[in-house]
Amino acid sequence: MNILDDLKMQYKMGGIALKMIYWNVGCFLVSLLFFYQYSNGVFSFPDWIVLSSEPSVFGLKPWTFISYAFFHEGFMHLFFNMIVLNFASYLFLTFFSPKQYLGLYILSAIFSGLVFALAFNLMGFSGNLAGASAAIMAVLVAATTYSPLMNVRLLLIGNVKLWHVTAVILVLDLMQFRLGNSGGHISHLAGAFFGFIYIKLLQSGTDLSGIVTAVLDFFANRFKKPATPFKKVHKNYQKPIEKPTSKIVVKDKKQQQIDEILDKISQSGYDSLNKEEKEFLFQAGK
Repeated sequence: MNILDDLKMQYKMGGIALKMIYWNVGCFLVSLLFFYQYSNGVFSFPDWIVLSSEPSVFGLKPWTFISYAFFHEGFMHLFFNMIVLNFASYLFLTFFSPKQYLGLYILSAIFSGLVFALAFNLMGFSGNLAGASAAIMAVLVAATTYSPLMNVRLLLIGNVKLWHVTAVILVLDLMQFRLGNSGGHISHLAGAFFGFIYIKLLQSGTDLSGIVTAVLDFFANRFKKPATPFKKVHKNYQKPIEKPTSKIVVKDKKQQQIDEILDKISQSGYDSLNKEEKEFLFQAGK
């Protein structure tokens, strides 16, 4: 099995957090092919992908309030965002469902984009916004708001409280506010605020992620292939002769091998599989 097949299998077996990282990395690779100016060494995104602060632009392209949160303006921008996203996702999904995770990511991106556009128009600025930072901050702050005293282990530092990590990141954002990329920092703080509000509303019984779930379910049902109508067939019924059956159920050999591999994944992770097991699982999944 080649690397591409291995990546496909990991995507298929992974959860929503891994899929979100794949989507961000995939969009970055697309950016390198179509939007990177190799002569200047910069990205030049069209205004139908990134979020413009100009109402005359985003008003005609409302989807950019979501699409901007999957595109990054450099490898290091992507790299550090994905590290924090992986960290924040693990914490959030410890307490909440994948649907709530996806809903928070999308709604926080929309909210942060609106705050960015409003702030820039009030300040008389004009610019574009790209990157997943705002949505990532929302996920991190949401997890911190729910369990601020959770112990997390950091490399070279050891155990610290989750709120300490989040506080340092927020302070660094505030310190860099006047150094440049003011639009990005505004959106980061807006994402953090949304993550806090999301958890407070959830604790009072209001789950905002239900909005995203309802929209996705609507389109999923809209494009779902209609089921074949059941046709009743009348036949002369004759009671079959009962045959003695054994109470011992013998599991299919192939299914038994799949179950053993899945048990191994649940105990030691996908990377613990050898080449033959990965190949077998990939072929079985086709």
